[in-house]
Amino acid sequence: MIGTSRQAIWEFFGTELERRREDAGLTQVELGALVFISGAYIGQFEQAIRKPQLDIAQRIDKALGTDGIFERLCRKLINDRRYADYFVEVVELERLATRICEFAPTAIPGLLQTPDYARAVTLAANPFVTDEYVQDIVTARVERAHILKDATRPEYWVILHENVLRIPVGGDEVMARQLDHIAGLMKERVGWVTVLPYAAAAHASMSGMLQLMDFEDAPPVAYTETSFSGTLMDDPAVVKRTQRAYDLLRVAALSPEASLALIESMAEDYRRCASAT
Repeated sequence: MIGTSRQAIWEFFGTELERRREDAGLTQVELGALVFISGAYIGQFEQAIRKPQLDIAQRIDKALGTDGIFERLCRKLINDRRYADYFVEVVELERLATRICEFAPTAIPGLLQTPDYARAVTLAANPFVTDEYVQDIVTARVERAHILKDATRPEYWVILHENVLRIPVGGDEVMARQLDHIAGLMKERVGWVTVLPYAAAAHASMSGMLQLMDFEDAPPVAYTETSFSGTLMDDPAVVKRTQRAYDLLRVAALSPEASLALIESMAEDYRRCASAT
């Protein structure tokens, strides 16, 4: 399968899963019961709408007696060098989540980034890489954001620190388009975005990106990230603490209406600065 696109391999995964399941004389519901997920999820795997986690692929192999084929396919697909090792599983979990909540203290979250913003962030962190490498990273960011356009898209809640709006990543023109993009998604009700202002004082001092994910058939998880590392957490007590921290940030943030007004105002300021240069 060298040179085959990731989506084509996921489609092969789904087709092969359907064939092996039918050969075993099982319905989607029956196979789902054997691997501890719903029959609807099996159907979505078969249609390549959703992608299974590695442990689910392993349970499918065991249930169908398929000698590890689904585990091997899954490992091939999650071993994506466009993402840091600590982030690969997060990308797969995003595709399964029913709700994603993020706090972004220093940069626009990847799911909201425009290609130009993603390119500027990548170059700032990797000034000596090739154009091909940069384009791979940008393409990966754009592909991740497709989950917000899917029919099964998750609820998406984002809190942006005011810093994020005021740091001119990529220059004034790039920032104007980036903020226009966020405002457009807010108006289309694709995401619920609010801004944590400097006036929030102690709340605004929280450092480190935070992401919370809920699932239909699995317990919630939390993910935190700094510049060079990330930690995925599923311990119920820890997840509960991060959820409380996020709730405190949410009540300190501006209202959606005030947040949209600020984002649009900042976009206009950047546009005016860009036209003046």
